[in-house]
Amino acid sequence: MAGFETRAIHAGQEPDPLTGAVVPPIYQVSTYKQDGVGGLRGGYEYSRSGNPTRTALEECLAALEAPGIEGARALAFASGLAAEDTLIRATCAPGTHAVLPDDAYGGTYRLFAKVAAPWGVEHTPAPVTDPAAVAAAIVPGRTRLVWIETPTNPLLNIADIAALAEVAHAAGALLVVDNTFASPYLQQPLLLGADVVVHSTTKYLGGHSDVVGGALIVRDAELADRLAYHENAMGSVPGPFDCWLVLRGIKTLGVRMDRHESNARAVVDFLVAHPKVAEVRWPGLATHPGHEVAARQMRGFGGMVSFRHRDGLQAALDMVARTQVFTLGESLGGVESLIEHPGRMTHASAAGSPLEVPDDLVRLSVGIESIEDLIDDLATALG
Repeated sequence: MAGFETRAIHAGQEPDPLTGAVVPPIYQVSTYKQDGVGGLRGGYEYSRSGNPTRTALEECLAALEAPGIEGARALAFASGLAAEDTLIRATCAPGTHAVLPDDAYGGTYRLFAKVAAPWGVEHTPAPVTDPAAVAAAIVPGRTRLVWIETPTNPLLNIADIAALAEVAHAAGALLVVDNTFASPYLQQPLLLGADVVVHSTTKYLGGHSDVVGGALIVRDAELADRLAYHENAMGSVPGPFDCWLVLRGIKTLGVRMDRHESNARAVVDFLVAHPKVAEVRWPGLATHPGHEVAARQMRGFGGMVSFRHRDGLQAALDMVARTQVFTLGESLGGVESLIEHPGRMTHASAAGSPLEVPDDLVRLSVGIESIEDLIDDLATALG
């Protein structure tokens, strides 16, 4: 089997047979000529149902997340939340139940609490670090999904994927892993027993803050067919140019992730020693409670870092407003470094809920700039 970087550049992306172009074309087209009624060329009839550029992206994603898994399939979506919504609607029904992380991404929590719950799908938050607690949160006969993030957003907790796969499967539920923070370069949950991997391809896969997209990578062919039916019926598909942008980003994913992590490690060393920092959360720290699990199931520890400001909420708000190289903004995973206050920004929808994050928490997406500039910027902002 080819190595990861080789698959990232070549899977689903053979040179164009007509011209020899080494980059897949952008098939900016809505419909396709049929050779007679039902005579489809390559299976394409309408770009909501399928598009060759999207197919190239899906084949590449499946090769990265599910190497060697027969029948595994990837589906690309217009956003990460569109992928999540399609998964929920295809696997759950009124009266069913899901287990969520107790520090899930705010958008995922909002989707379950404000969209799925009125439809009749209940959820229970549980600490993904504790398989026994996750098992206790399962409602026998009703839980369809055990939904985890690892590392979690924004507290960077670590879940044992293999252990939670056993918990979910014993209850007849699917284990869903949001792998956005790690990317398939650092972690491949399907190889550890997960059933579905979720990505916001906006983040590390795209890598350049110029595209919005999502993906599901699925182990079971029947589930993949069901999801594809829902995707087509609901219309939550990405355009061909968006697919092309994600494919372009994937080609450099490996080298970018190496730089994200090396920069993050240096930033963590600086923060750990800073008197204004009360706690640093990064799974590469030997003191992180999930460090051993992360070291076992991940290739590296990634470029996301969270820390708590010793002087509280206002100091955290002031600090994130003072950086110059770190851009104050939502999202993550781009080549540029970002800083944000989760409680007031990405996780504001969880305020007042069991998933509310500490108000002194600051989240960093460490980019690939010169590390000296990043550290100088944080030192000035912290004061």
